[in-house]
Amino acid sequence: MVEVMDMRAARRIALGAQGFAAPRPSGRIDVRHFRRVMRTVGVLQLDSVNVLERSHYLLPFSRLGGYDRAALDAYTSHSGELFEYWGHMASLLPVGDYPLFRWRMASMEPWKRVRALEAEHPGYIDEVEEEVRRRGPLTVSDFADGGKRTGPWWGYGRGKIALEWLFATGRITARRGRQFTRVYDLTDRVLPREVRAGPAPDGETAQRELLVRAARHLGIATAADLADYYRLHVPTARRLVTELAGDGDLVPVRVDGWRDPAYLHPATVRARTSRGTALLSPFDSLIWDRARTERLFGFRYRIEIYVPRTERVFGYYVLPFLLDGGLVGRVDLKAHRSDGVLEVRAAHHEPGVEPGRVAEGMRAEIGRVASWLGLERVKVGRAGNLIRALRDAFDGRSRRRA
Repeated sequence: MVEVMDMRAARRIALGAQGFAAPRPSGRIDVRHFRRVMRTVGVLQLDSVNVLERSHYLLPFSRLGGYDRAALDAYTSHSGELFEYWGHMASLLPVGDYPLFRWRMASMEPWKRVRALEAEHPGYIDEVEEEVRRRGPLTVSDFADGGKRTGPWWGYGRGKIALEWLFATGRITARRGRQFTRVYDLTDRVLPREVRAGPAPDGETAQRELLVRAARHLGIATAADLADYYRLHVPTARRLVTELAGDGDLVPVRVDGWRDPAYLHPATVRARTSRGTALLSPFDSLIWDRARTERLFGFRYRIEIYVPRTERVFGYYVLPFLLDGGLVGRVDLKAHRSDGVLEVRAAHHEPGVEPGRVAEGMRAEIGRVASWLGLERVKVGRAGNLIRALRDAFDGRSRRRA
């Protein structure tokens, strides 16, 4: 008989799987904690937006609290324990997972710009690879025709197109240098030989393993949720999930209110309470699947970076606020580093929650973020249905009334 569970139990499982069941560490944060976070989430999405702090810094902060960002840089870029590839979008992944993505590298189909480049300049991509071999490691700016920066995105010159294709197919790899720039080098020079030269599973076997890992990282999920974690083909994933459940590698369950069947990893820990309190990056693996976030937490979330200012509902860079196991609010934050100010541009609470409680919890978390980023002052704006209660919390008025 398939187990049926309520939404509160499903939330506790999901939060526990993503590292929110235990309190944050109380001592100094070091590489052991970063490794634990990576074991927990499995994939760390990268994003260039830096209006507050880049996403791959925010995710560890939400689970660990304040830490030395230079120490994380050393771990992510120089430890040899991680590599960058298309995991869930551009992501950092454990180097031991490299064989699981070789099928993706091998099955890459040239996109339109690559086909045009190969047609117009035969042999150019091979020339770029040879230049990386001779001169590497290199950035796009090291190429005369790499591409000019246009706003927050790169214009795609020939060098950029070639480098991205070589990266996608695994012929070169990359790490992040200063200012978040990709630094490209030959895969043979970066990844350990035993990882590169060892046996790699075929595509179906690799996808089965990635789906099982997604179940461990998500805690509870539908087949579509599992596919999204590593961006797998959904129809293929549905078939493989059914097979995995039949083999006992996944456990089918039903969640009240969910239309589709859900699945647990056999080793899923069922937390009795939800302790998690955190501001979440828009690209945090707990919430990056917007449909699952809405289904699991009743929280509709869309990032509005690409929405015209006049059409935004909640703000430019809005972080969902997790309080004691529920997504109860959201806050638009901007770091003014040269002035030492963390600006709260807008704050909102969800329907049916007590604004004062949300404001007190959010005030404490915003204060922790400001301290971590070395910002001396928090400036509270005027937008949003929580902003007055949040301003009172910063001024201490809500505590005096209590």
